[in-house]
Amino acid sequence: MRRGERHRWWALCLFGVLNGLAFMLFAGSGSGPEQASAAGLPTAAYVSTQPLEAGDVDLKDSRVYTFVGKTGLGHNHGVEGRLKSGRVVLGASEEAGELVFDMTSFDADTDAARRYVGLEGSTDKSTRQQVNANMKGADVLNVQKFPLATFRINSARLLEDRGRKGLPEYLLEGRFTLHGVTQPLRLQATAEEKDGRIHLKGSFSVLQTSYGIRPYSKAFGAVGVTDKLTIYGDLWLQGAAASE
Repeated sequence: MRRGERHRWWALCLFGVLNGLAFMLFAGSGSGPEQASAAGLPTAAYVSTQPLEAGDVDLKDSRVYTFVGKTGLGHNHGVEGRLKSGRVVLGASEEAGELVFDMTSFDADTDAARRYVGLEGSTDKSTRQQVNANMKGADVLNVQKFPLATFRINSARLLEDRGRKGLPEYLLEGRFTLHGVTQPLRLQATAEEKDGRIHLKGSFSVLQTSYGIRPYSKAFGAVGVTDKLTIYGDLWLQGAAASE
């Protein structure tokens, strides 16, 4: 083998080893209940035992999805989460409600989450468990210390212009608390009436570092995730939640 060919061969081998190592580091290693658990509360916890009032979030059908981008040799991820409680008063100029996110329920790379954020393919159960352990562990979300995130909605004003599908759009403004840090937040959401309920959909982006979270990385930064997260709310509200 000539010298130039030998150098190219070693370069290809080295790249293959680094790529495999990066994936293993991102997925994590080890075992145990704290790493394997990603289910959050049982499904029954999201079914209301009391009749829903106008504006209450139907926890059973509502979801939160998050797109997590990659850096280096990392991988893009879709995360599915649920709300612990919620109420939105559309049209209110003050005290327009509150959304409480159950951070323990956040589950990386479910098929539903990947489809929602535009990712193809599936992720095997073992890898998902390992990614969840990293995501919810003390070095990132630290859900044991911060099990909830909260969006206190100060106002939910109807906008003059309608959305792309001709649906009413609302501007929600308030304060978002994540990882023990509170920042102002505003987002636009579309509202569509369906069978006595309102399907409310909107999205917003946050920087992890703005909330005291260090984006996950390994192998001296060769693999990791972006600082920016895009969060999608896909909520179902009971009745016509509107201010009087």
